[in-house]
Amino acid sequence: MPQMDMIRLWRGCSADLPLPEKYGVVLGNLLDRIEASALFSEESCSFSQKDLLDSLQLWADKAQAKLIA
Repeated sequence: MPQMDMIRLWRGCSADLPLPEKYGVVLGNLLDRIEASALFSEESCSFSQKDLLDSLQLWADKAQAKLIA
């Protein structure tokens, strides 16, 4: 799935999740940085796509735990 499609999907679907507002803020910031990193074809010192995607996975894990609790 192209990265921009993934970002749109995350933005759209996350709005329906019953999570505290701070989760939306953190996700929005992560998605903004992932979107900006897509402008670079290589890893840059400012944006590591791997680190950003790892952070997105961490967000998803924490959001899932919050939803289950």
